[in-house]
Amino acid sequence: MASIHLSSFSSSVENTHLVSPLPSQKHRSFSPNTFQNPFFSPKTSCSQYISHTQKPPFKLSSKNPISDLISSEQNPDGPFIGSDDDDDDKPREECGVVGIYGDPEASRLCYLALHALQHRGQEGAGIVCVNNGVLQSITGVGLVSDVFNESKLDQLPGESAIGHVRYSTAGSSMLKNVQPFVAGYRFGSVGVAHNGNLVNYRSLRAGLEENGSIFNTTSDTEVVLHLIATSKTRPFFLRIVEACEVLKGAYSMVFLTEDKLVAVRDPYGFRPLVMGRRSNGSIVFASETCALDLIEATYEREVNPGEVLVVDKNGVKSLCLMPHKERKACIFEHIYFSLPNSVVFGRSVYESRHAFGQILATEAPVDCDVVIAVPDSGVVAALGYAEKAGVPFQQGLIRSHYVGRTFIEPSQKIRDFGVKLKLAPVRAVLEGKRVVVVDDSIVRGTTSSKIVRLLKEAGAKEVHMRIASPPIIGSCYYGVDTPSSEELISNRMTVEGIREFIGSDSLAFLPLNSLKKLLGRDSPNFCYACFSGEYPVPPNEVKVKRLGDFVDDGLNGSLELIDGGWIKGTKNGQLN
Repeated sequence: MASIHLSSFSSSVENTHLVSPLPSQKHRSFSPNTFQNPFFSPKTSCSQYISHTQKPPFKLSSKNPISDLISSEQNPDGPFIGSDDDDDDKPREECGVVGIYGDPEASRLCYLALHALQHRGQEGAGIVCVNNGVLQSITGVGLVSDVFNESKLDQLPGESAIGHVRYSTAGSSMLKNVQPFVAGYRFGSVGVAHNGNLVNYRSLRAGLEENGSIFNTTSDTEVVLHLIATSKTRPFFLRIVEACEVLKGAYSMVFLTEDKLVAVRDPYGFRPLVMGRRSNGSIVFASETCALDLIEATYEREVNPGEVLVVDKNGVKSLCLMPHKERKACIFEHIYFSLPNSVVFGRSVYESRHAFGQILATEAPVDCDVVIAVPDSGVVAALGYAEKAGVPFQQGLIRSHYVGRTFIEPSQKIRDFGVKLKLAPVRAVLEGKRVVVVDDSIVRGTTSSKIVRLLKEAGAKEVHMRIASPPIIGSCYYGVDTPSSEELISNRMTVEGIREFIGSDSLAFLPLNSLKKLLGRDSPNFCYACFSGEYPVPPNEVKVKRLGDFVDDGLNGSLELIDGGWIKGTKNGQLN
């Protein structure tokens, strides 16, 4: 059996790996293959997820089937008790990836591209490059600017590189899980950066361990490296194809070898991955087009679901990974994760969010004097709402961009301290006004309740919450860190119950049916599992997230700590 060695990492030490007998290759120019970008216009729909202070028109008819497995001490119709951690009251995109081939400044361009993807992960970053047939790696904890400086980038010469940023929970074992991973095996070495989550990770790891594999991390990405190393297939890209044939779940990955850059996306296309080209002919892969824009690479197309793209001295080759599945792109990329200036899944994120706001104004109108947003992710939807409603948009909340994840609170406790540090109300905009406040989502509801209180304390006469997404009732198992079902307020309460909890005068969500109508014929190509509880790939082996559990994102604990937390799935992608 082939052996594999996964290198250990530090925030400041360069890691040098196996030397390949192959010489380093110089970049070539490749012929472009440009795809058109479809756009869309907003449409209206009839049903409303709305609640006023009057009797609620309906209750949520669909609840996450996972929640039936979990015993809760809370009364579903009673008051909701959530976390006080305002940072965690949003879903978290767990990472972003970059790959560059054929540019003499590959690592520096990779560094800049990771800056553009910083919103996808703020707690770890890394770059691996190829120099004279050697894979060299620097990874560390923190922002991209914390991990890398001029001297670090000088240690990463070469014409090819991959990079990674990730979000994670804190933990003593975090550093060794920061990607990209680099491994040596009998035919050379390989680096990998992965965005997504494998739902069959546990069984794959158990099978590999039974055959003698030794794991250095708790990340599902390491399984991919072991599968490549133990494969008997040649050449290298066929090892990747063979490994991916047994993977289930979401993965957009870039691999780097001594002479190749390989990009691969799962057959459902859950997570985004795009391809671009710089003027010198170098090829760039990234999670979002905003990364291409920063380094002046021209967007060409998506990496298609189920596709493997191999880039080497001969150009770009496209291979079909496996039989094409029905595409299931993550709709939350357009709701929250991606930057508004990105084109994701062939659609403008800005236009999507603007249309969401217009739908809310049409289907959940309310008499108001001003429209404001919860910055930054609610801004574009608020602009759409204001335009459709014919009401001025103003900046009623100012966001501080200089607040770290930890801060010192005075001994005399300040109510809603965490929210007040991040968001400051503008009394001149709010005082005596009927205010519509637009946010992208409600997860636990704790931050929303504090924002409503903040606005009313600043003099708002009425506060009407409009949410530019349907109610979130299910956890995500495809690469997004979401709380347990018990902590998702929409899974435990009616819209009216949520309105009472957050204290707003009215509350409305973007109806799921209206969202699907907006997407038109592309609607079946998106994943709505967090809104419906129906999972395209059944999470048969995933850990059911329970209230108070750590998130099993490969950064905390061990397999022993989570034994007993696994369940079996049933038919149709639902858990019961």
